Amino acid sequence: MDEDVTSPPNVARPKRTRLAVAAIVIMVIAVIAVTVFLLGKGPAMHTEEQARLASLGDVSAAQWDRLAAARVFFGHQSVGNNILAGIRDVTKTVPAVRLRVVETTQPEALAEPGLAHCSIGRNRDPLSKIDAFVRLMDGGMGSRADVAFFKLCYVDLGVHTDVEAIFRANRNAMAGLRARHPKVLFVHLTVPVTSLESGIRAWAKRALGRPIDGQDDNIQRNRFNEMLRREYEGKEPLFDLAKLEATAPDGRRTVFEKDGRAFYALLGVHTDDGGHLNGSGRLMIAEQLLAFLARSLK
Repeated sequence: MDEDVTSPPNVARPKRTRLAVAAIVIMVIAVIAVTVFLLGKGPAMHTEEQARLASLGDVSAAQWDRLAAARVFFGHQSVGNNILAGIRDVTKTVPAVRLRVVETTQPEALAEPGLAHCSIGRNRDPLSKIDAFVRLMDGGMGSRADVAFFKLCYVDLGVHTDVEAIFRANRNAMAGLRARHPKVLFVHLTVPVTSLESGIRAWAKRALGRPIDGQDDNIQRNRFNEMLRREYEGKEPLFDLAKLEATAPDGRRTVFEKDGRAFYALLGVHTDDGGHLNGSGRLMIAEQLLAFLARSLK
């Protein structure tokens, strides 16, 4: 009988196993390499500093009394509505904060203390908001208000905006209002920012050298805000909304970088849609604004 020379079924298994393991190792290395490459493209996020957020408990009773007796006007759009919702949250839970809030365009609403507010202008048209605020102040609010401010929205400034022109229009309008209404304390607000795109789509865009959503628009908003800081910080009241939107509840502030420069973006913890403030975000900003206003009044 001829000898059976057929190999046992398990003889080739060790070799196949080694090949399979090698293939898996190569795949893992490739995934890590691609991930490192993708993460290395585009804006790098890092913690810039540890900020000290204001505490409502640090505001004195006398300062809260001055705010309760003040007549305040605020012109805004949707993010402003988020902040006002946060202010209402605070007034319901913090007895020291006594602030009547009313939506109106009528100066007579400030015949008594409170926060009067209304929508101004049109979104994506920042000049319309500046003009609307001027008209309201010159139309009677300026003779009633002790404090007045307005804010542009993130949709008003983007990659195609002439930031210098908008800044000049804003600066000239505020200078004129101060001259015509010297008794009013005008507060400047930085423009809110948005969050940056993340995840697989953002990685793919970085690999292709394309900007991720939110990056270039936020750079324009940061440019405008930096002009505001240079013009008013330390000279006139400036509430830095954008910087606060980049600040976590524990005070850690995060920035993204491009071309060696740092820029602020809205942290995901403060938003559900990338632009508007969620419940915790609006509460945090409202607390900071109320403390800021209470301390600004003399």
